[in-house]
Amino acid sequence: MASIFDLFKQIEKKDERGSITHLVVGLGNPEAKYTYTRHNAGFLAIDYLCGKIGAKCDRLKFKALVGEATIGGCRVLLMKPQTYMNRSGEAVIEASSFYKIPAENIIVLSDDTSLDVGRLRIRKNGSAGGHNGLKNIIEHLGTDSFPRIKLGVGQKPPQYDMTDWVLGRMSEENENKQFEIIKLVPDILPLMLTGEIEKAMCDFNGIVK
Repeated sequence: MASIFDLFKQIEKKDERGSITHLVVGLGNPEAKYTYTRHNAGFLAIDYLCGKIGAKCDRLKFKALVGEATIGGCRVLLMKPQTYMNRSGEAVIEASSFYKIPAENIIVLSDDTSLDVGRLRIRKNGSAGGHNGLKNIIEHLGTDSFPRIKLGVGQKPPQYDMTDWVLGRMSEENENKQFEIIKLVPDILPLMLTGEIEKAMCDFNGIVK
């Protein structure tokens, strides 16, 4: 026979699962040496968002640092996977399975080497485009039908290996340009979370900083 404490635990667990309707996932690598590299644009965007809205993303759960926030009237789990980039899907699938969140309610923020620094692109879905973090998320979810915000980090020069490029740091000038784009994320997310992704694309995809 279940004790009263067991019943309380079941109620708490049910409430927790029912409270989160969306995931907002920033991609990056967890070690301090990677903090300001091109590949960590997603982490930096989550950090800026948290500072802007007064949230925290510092609790370890689902193989990620997580925090909760209300954005655009939606209850959101903010995530920074701690699995390293190539295994980002492990964290995403754990959280999405726990809260029963469909792919279309998962927004992923990542770096993009096909976009110039100072530009971003919002997409409803699509292939990984060579990005290993997105590729792993697609593999774990079994679909590429999740929206994303792609943050430009500039194309790789011919003399660079791709790994060295994305794990390298930008010039101060380009970091400032990227920061100006990251500052748009708190304005973009409410539109995406409430189903106005077309408006978000029209309003923000053409911006150049």
